[in-house]
Amino acid sequence: MASLLVPGDQVVIASHNKGKITEIRALLKPLGVQVTAASDFDLAEPEETEDSFAGNARIKAHFTARETGLPALSDDSGIMVDALDGQPGVYTADWAETDAGRDFLMAMTKVHDMLEERQARHPRLAHFMCTLCLAFPDGRDFLFVGKVDGHLVWPILGENGFGFDPMFQPIGKDQTFGEMDPAEKHAMSHRADAFAKFLAKITP
Repeated sequence: MASLLVPGDQVVIASHNKGKITEIRALLKPLGVQVTAASDFDLAEPEETEDSFAGNARIKAHFTARETGLPALSDDSGIMVDALDGQPGVYTADWAETDAGRDFLMAMTKVHDMLEERQARHPRLAHFMCTLCLAFPDGRDFLFVGKVDGHLVWPILGENGFGFDPMFQPIGKDQTFGEMDPAEKHAMSHRADAFAKFLAKITP
């Protein structure tokens, strides 16, 4: 089977999230592809109208592939908390939205307060989920799903990473994603899990 991507190909990251773009660039680096981002093309962000990670990943990747005429790689991810019946899940970013932009400290506090209200038992299990979609201008796409399990801590710890990272401690580790060196997090994250499956598919 021929590779879906070869060194020198250009790939557009279908995101405006600087944290995600940085992380995905690092994960793509070994492939030798040229990486740009949707923000480099001044593209608008398409409305995410699906209720699944896969559905929203497809919306972003296909929109970017159509608009740029290049292969596009999107990521839709979020955190699912067992004691909150899987919330915030696909709406993780929405929980952080304010008139002044995204405030993840507010979102993490909301999660903590809801867990306290429910008197949720410890450990408060949670899962970071990631769905990657590689879409091509001809309409083809490929999905790759990743996951990492852990539990939530309070107060939050660490200033690395982004989103819910300072609240999430993966199983078997004594630091949150917010405390970890970025390279350590990248090696074991939900995004890394999805990328391992992505790399297995796109290489001959």
